[in-house]
Amino acid sequence: MQHEDFFVDLHIHTSYSDGVFTPFEVVEYASKIGLSAISITDHDTVDGIEEALEAGKQFGVEVIPGIELSAELGNITKTEMHILGYYINWQSQSFKDALSVFKKVRKQRAKEIFSKLESVGIKLNPEGLIASIGEKIVGRLHFAKALLEGKYVSSISDAFQKYLGIDKPAYVPKHYISPGDAIGLILKAGGIPVLAHPYYGHYSNKNIFKGLINDGLMGIEAWHNRHPQHIVKKFLSIAEEMNLIATGGSDCHGAYGNDTPLMGKIKVPYSVVELLEEKKRQLDEKNKILL
Repeated sequence: MQHEDFFVDLHIHTSYSDGVFTPFEVVEYASKIGLSAISITDHDTVDGIEEALEAGKQFGVEVIPGIELSAELGNITKTEMHILGYYINWQSQSFKDALSVFKKVRKQRAKEIFSKLESVGIKLNPEGLIASIGEKIVGRLHFAKALLEGKYVSSISDAFQKYLGIDKPAYVPKHYISPGDAIGLILKAGGIPVLAHPYYGHYSNKNIFKGLINDGLMGIEAWHNRHPQHIVKKFLSIAEEMNLIATGGSDCHGAYGNDTPLMGKIKVPYSVVELLEEKKRQLDEKNKILL
């Protein structure tokens, strides 16, 4: 089958982390705009994958189980780094156990954000907000929405600029692991580790890439919503030079207000999925030999 005109979006968030769309709505929208394949890459959770896979069967959209893990470079600036994982064995209990630590720490972080907001005169309803989120991963976006609903801010962006952004009154850092540990977690779950949005994250140093490759990195996200075309070409070149799979996606979090969702705005060819599938086959064969 020829796939030249088939496009994919391999970086999408759902309401299980900090997205607006439910997994069903993500797949429904992907079908509506003609995407052939997508990946659900929620932050530090796999809870939305099963719903997305079921919806994929209904709408005829290929759904790749994925994740986006939060990591931090242990340098002077403590740079945040995100590692994507594709074709993970998302039902692995040991993987879910490892992720439960993120969920627990995020709930503690939420309590600290409530406290900081209260110290500047903003009283949200903790029980109501946490109840509405349920067992989902609690993120700053949930607080931004609550601030907007409470008319403390004029927009989601305003909430981050006034209260939730770095160095703002209610900012509390996330729980991070090292990039090497994030890559190791993904590999242990049978997945393919990929560096997310390197330009947006300001990673252009080839020595950083080499270190991550030594840890097991297998790809870099060349196409991204915040990557200008000349930067896409640069990372495609680096991927070829370093024998990495170049992936891509919009980093869509759904639709806010009257904005059109970013999903599908980045034209990522289906050939990327074929490369990932081949790498997954190789990994599975290698893991069988090791067992």
